[in-house]
Amino acid sequence: MTLKKRFAFCLLLLCQIILAQHDSVTKLKEVVVSDTNLKNFSNTQSVQRLSDSLINKNQASLTSLLNYNTVIYFKENGLGMTSSPSFRGTTSQQTVVVWNGININSQLLGQTDFNTISTRSFNSIDVKAGGGSVVYGSGAIGGTIHLNNELKFTDTFKNDLQINYGDFNTLSAIYGITAATKKISLDVSFTRNSSDNDFKFVGQEGRNTNGQYYNNVLDVAFGYKINTTNSIKLYSQVYDGERHFSLTSPNATKTKYQDYNTRNLLTWTSSFSKFNSNLKLAYITEHYNYFEDIKRDGFTSGGVKSFIGKYDIDYELSSKIKVSTILDYTKNSGIGSGIGKSSREIGGVSVLFKHMLTEKWNYEISGRKEISDVYKSPILFSVGSRYNFSDFYQFKLNLSRNYRVPTFNDLYWEGSGNPDLRPESSYQAEIGNQFKYKNLRLSITGYAMKIKDMIRWLPNNSGNWSPVNTDKVSIYGAEALLGWQKNVNKHTFDFSGTYAYTVSLDDTTNKQLFYVPYHKLTGSLSYYYKKLSAYYQIMYTGEIFTTSDNNPKYILDAYNVSNVGIDYNFSKKKICKIGFKVANLWNEKYEALPSRFMPGRNLSIYLNLNY
Repeated sequence: MTLKKRFAFCLLLLCQIILAQHDSVTKLKEVVVSDTNLKNFSNTQSVQRLSDSLINKNQASLTSLLNYNTVIYFKENGLGMTSSPSFRGTTSQQTVVVWNGININSQLLGQTDFNTISTRSFNSIDVKAGGGSVVYGSGAIGGTIHLNNELKFTDTFKNDLQINYGDFNTLSAIYGITAATKKISLDVSFTRNSSDNDFKFVGQEGRNTNGQYYNNVLDVAFGYKINTTNSIKLYSQVYDGERHFSLTSPNATKTKYQDYNTRNLLTWTSSFSKFNSNLKLAYITEHYNYFEDIKRDGFTSGGVKSFIGKYDIDYELSSKIKVSTILDYTKNSGIGSGIGKSSREIGGVSVLFKHMLTEKWNYEISGRKEISDVYKSPILFSVGSRYNFSDFYQFKLNLSRNYRVPTFNDLYWEGSGNPDLRPESSYQAEIGNQFKYKNLRLSITGYAMKIKDMIRWLPNNSGNWSPVNTDKVSIYGAEALLGWQKNVNKHTFDFSGTYAYTVSLDDTTNKQLFYVPYHKLTGSLSYYYKKLSAYYQIMYTGEIFTTSDNNPKYILDAYNVSNVGIDYNFSKKKICKIGFKVANLWNEKYEALPSRFMPGRNLSIYLNLNY
């Protein structure tokens, strides 16, 4: 590491660790929040909000945004390739992506590919650490990522055009329209991301080959206020993408993967007396085609169609006590080359209770039970409390039980599926400490977790691989978020960042789970002056084991990647912004998975028009 790298790293350690935008969800005036349960029943856990201004600073993929601004580690098969998270030392299937209040993890794989999520069409993105299965269902063990389309009911009409072009013929463009009155609100956007992705490897011969990709996303959010007590909202998203998977050797067979996903959600919100109700009807589809050899016509395919019905009703027993009941029903119908034709149904009921004992002290209790035609679900619960000792210090405590159900592939894969699998379950405890002094905010959270019945694919007596409930895992660690902002005349300085220390041990071997780094740190230093803004980002990831026995021969080295950007508004009303960004400023050689090298230093320029 050069002297410049060391200086930049130490600078960010000293100023550091941002609360990348506070440990709470702020209630906005004249805005319809798409996920009311996150706002109302997450007071005892850590919720980090990433605002639209922060979203626009980063690359369009959800992987990039979260990699540089949160404690989550990502296993990425190269730039734009498949990407899966490890949140608090858990597996990729144990983090849930929530789209406007609906769990959208794949029913085939049990996870979301974070490189298939384009961030630019969302108003805000929330990261909630810790268990959330009572509200968000299967997989919400390590944490949940919330993608929010928030509708504003104020007289508005605006256009937004963002174009980003960079090395490797990389293009990211979005055009959006927002039109609203006091009764109607409409947001429509179209996003295009593509790249030849043919970068040269850093420090060695060769170039990334067969790595080209593209994706198109259409987003629509519509709201209508029928009267003062009733409103309807419609959210719709269509995703179409294709990726050629990068080769790990010159002679490897070229492959590609196509995704086509749709998400549709209709909600009806009603208020009467002390009751508030929210009915949600969702229809979600996922479909893939995998070409094992792009020179041949044959391919494998699969897909799932999901219908979700969810009814929330809140009742205010008093100004200090709120009770919420959630009834939900899900039907998944899958068909594919490996799973044949399969289906399952799940019904569930959740009860959530919140009590403000005093202005400084509240607590929350919630429970959930599911009934399924495929598996037996455990009784889930969450208990938490928050106490404000002073304006300077706030204390949080939360205990929860969470779970993850087997996927369609686990249950039904032809010749290998195991219909007798039990859901994974976990117990988790966390203690949060939040400090606030003038412009400084610091949040420190410690946690511990026990997971049993982990599902692993292992060879059986006949030599075939099949999923079984085997592992027990013990996890503990700490997370820190710090933010500080200072205004000096017309100059604004902003320091932000995160740090995570994670121990995730297999109880049988007492070894760290592979692809879980002990240390991860991110930081950002921003500067604003009139129409000029600039920023410097850093992401440090400690060494990573790639085998279950923690063999030192197969450790991925720690890496430290930095980005820098600057932009300028050329119009008086800040309509036109032009800027550039240098990614991997110090040309670091790094890989998040073996032989999956990431790009070296690369440049992009961007244009934003708001009118």
